[in-house]
Amino acid sequence: MKSTEDQDRASTAPADDFVPFVAIEGDPAAGVLLICDHAANALPAEYGNLGLPATEFRRHIAYDPGAAAVTRAMARLLNAPAVLSTFSRLLIDPNRGADDPTLIMRLSDGVVVPGNARIDAVERARRIARFHAPYHGTIAVTLSRMRESGVVPAIFSVHSFTPVWRGVRRPWHAGVLWDRDPRFAVPLLDALRGDPALIIGDNEPYSGALNNDTLYTHATTAGLANVLIEVRQDLIADEAGVAAWSERLAEIVGRLNRAPALHEVLQWGSGAD
Repeated sequence: MKSTEDQDRASTAPADDFVPFVAIEGDPAAGVLLICDHAANALPAEYGNLGLPATEFRRHIAYDPGAAAVTRAMARLLNAPAVLSTFSRLLIDPNRGADDPTLIMRLSDGVVVPGNARIDAVERARRIARFHAPYHGTIAVTLSRMRESGVVPAIFSVHSFTPVWRGVRRPWHAGVLWDRDPRFAVPLLDALRGDPALIIGDNEPYSGALNNDTLYTHATTAGLANVLIEVRQDLIADEAGVAAWSERLAEIVGRLNRAPALHEVLQWGSGAD
């Protein structure tokens, strides 16, 4: 059985041929856009391996294992548009703002990244223009196309997290991350917690309140309903796990997507915050 790790790996390509995103068409009127910031662990050929052994690119420091497979499966089940990155977060992290000091990591989970150690402002700007900006531009264009269909879209972001962090086992099967807007997050939490076999974190194992991340940029500032799901990586490490979680999430998202409140633009400052 092919692992999701193999499925998520994009082939290396020369920089001029390297497209930094995959856009899945779906139905513009589907009402929800799926995004996957850390979908791939690939690098353009010009960057080699950033001075790291291949084993590091199979770890969470390079991408979110299983997240791309879940995103693609959900897109099929919901007939929804989706945008996925195709480059490793070690090259540049698409889920960080362009001014974030962690945008290009010199040290990640104790691993020194030689290819990032001495980058200057010119190289930083080049990576933003070549990889980060096109990915975000595709999300913006897709949202605009969806709004032109007459339906205000919500955004559902798919990530995954390691079962163990610094020697401590994480108890959650999944975590729901969100910032100020409860419209998508709270019903999703309630639905997942309806299964007594699941331990679901609320803004665990990370906080969803990160200024200038992908959801802040495209959803929070625009008043669009949004949520980020983190699924524990060992639960989506094979095809059976991917199928179980994508079906579970697609059923819930499809049901929640029928709520009119998810398709309204929230005006911050009107009492909603």
